[in-house]
Amino acid sequence: MRTKARVRFLVFLLVALHILAVIAGFISPYDAKEQDRSHPYASPTRVRFADESGFHFRPFVYTSVCDFEGCREDRTQEYPIHFIVTGPSYSILGIFKWDYHLFGIDRPARIALLGTDAFGRDEFSRVLYGGQISLAAGLLATLITLTVAAIIGTISGFYGGWIDEALMGVSELFLSLPWLYFLIGVRAFLPLHVSPIGTFFLLVGVIGLIGWARPARLVRGVVLSARTCNYVAAARGFGGSDIYLLWRHVLPGTYGVLLTQAALLIPLYIAAEATLSFFGLGVSEPVPSWGNMLATLQHYNVLVSYGWLLAPAMALVITSVIYGLLADALHSRFS
Repeated sequence: MRTKARVRFLVFLLVALHILAVIAGFISPYDAKEQDRSHPYASPTRVRFADESGFHFRPFVYTSVCDFEGCREDRTQEYPIHFIVTGPSYSILGIFKWDYHLFGIDRPARIALLGTDAFGRDEFSRVLYGGQISLAAGLLATLITLTVAAIIGTISGFYGGWIDEALMGVSELFLSLPWLYFLIGVRAFLPLHVSPIGTFFLLVGVIGLIGWARPARLVRGVVLSARTCNYVAAARGFGGSDIYLLWRHVLPGTYGVLLTQAALLIPLYIAAEATLSFFGLGVSEPVPSWGNMLATLQHYNVLVSYGWLLAPAMALVITSVIYGLLADALHSRFS
């Protein structure tokens, strides 16, 4: 596959992945916080198309009966899956309120495509809702990092001299820090008892402001090379201002570096958010994120007995792999 086609295909996959997170409320059959204490650690619901009477065009499930021995199917009654149904209300992008869902099922049956957690919450719904937090954290933190990196790298490379030495000295300090431990330490030092929204933006700010040094040095290198080009010298000779030279001739050369760095940093920052939430320093329950959903796996008996709770880890792996392939494709495209 050609590099350009590869980039388009990977971008399509990522756009589809982020759209799924945006419309999580529509795809999810339940609210992420809704509990059903009668079905803790229920295994994934098996969707069926056939029973003893033959094949059915409409998929159906059996209800689960849970006791001290575990959960099992009750095959005395079938519950068909309905599509485009009303259910718990939700918002899209915090703007549009809606109560339609892609699919649902009549009570008392429940459909849990990825099983349930210790509180009987639907894991499928929580993975989708958790993707909103984790993906948004990665995107916003990367935007902060690259904005700071572009500004510092451009100023350092374009003006040089003592400005370059001072800014690159600060970047050396940031590069020498043990990134993960420093991130955990900074977050632990900040207030813990804040609202989930406040925690999210605090987390994004901390992550985004720590990782600017490496992309800033890359931007500086591109700007240093660009400012010595003949067309930049000619534009300066015709009276072009610094802002004009930067906007028209220098900054366009940094776009490839910034895009490649974005593809590398987004999964890194998603993993950083997941790590902090896993250790209880990020977004806290009951708001789901891929990190705090995995926190329950710190208990060995849960890890070995309820494999479906690894679904957030699979989502992290899939997202990171796609972004990693995109970074390789972008590097090949712009190098």
